[in-house]
Amino acid sequence: MVAENIKNIRKRIDETCFRCGRKPNDITVVAVTKTFSVELIREAINAGQLDFGENYVQELNQKNDLLRESKPRWHFIGHLQTNKVKFIADYVHLIHTVDNERVADEIQKRAERTNRAIDVLVELHTTEETTKSGVKPQNVVELVKSISKLPRVRICGLMTMGPFSENPDDSRPSFRQLADLGKTIEKEGIENISMKHLSMGMSHDFVVGIEEGATIVRIGTAIFGKREL
Repeated sequence: MVAENIKNIRKRIDETCFRCGRKPNDITVVAVTKTFSVELIREAINAGQLDFGENYVQELNQKNDLLRESKPRWHFIGHLQTNKVKFIADYVHLIHTVDNERVADEIQKRAERTNRAIDVLVELHTTEETTKSGVKPQNVVELVKSISKLPRVRICGLMTMGPFSENPDDSRPSFRQLADLGKTIEKEGIENISMKHLSMGMSHDFVVGIEEGATIVRIGTAIFGKREL
């Protein structure tokens, strides 16, 4: 099931990119493993899936320990507390959810201790929903400038979530705003940062994300099935 789902996702990405004049190889699929078993993750790895995303540090650490020999690339995609950074700093591939200076400072400190640089995305709050995290659009340039001064925290782009809606097209304004903000930040000419990645789009709206410029899509249920919470 997992291998077939991954194949279908890739087919939809190919079709969307062809329609938009984009290259499928420019889209990274992050398989979101929250609540899903290690066995299902192994199925995905065996099907050629490389990138995986987790929302909770404890669950990420447990799965990383069990899957270490397979060398998955782990993305942290949940709200990150400063006191949890130390548990993932030595191996996380990309943190999608940096939205304040405190957590960026902690990433810098832990990166120094592990002698590495850590790639991050700045999370934007692009909807009216108070339950979502992220820096407000009007404050993002200031935050990026501040984080850019931290030598071991490498900003590689932006991330957002669309609104809770069954209609994928409802996400389009959020995704378009993220892409526009990425261009605005590029024009600022801030040193030591990149806007090469836009992480936007999940199982229900990743096609819209790609249409609006996503380079990373975060897909869980469309790969692993319905979650049993």
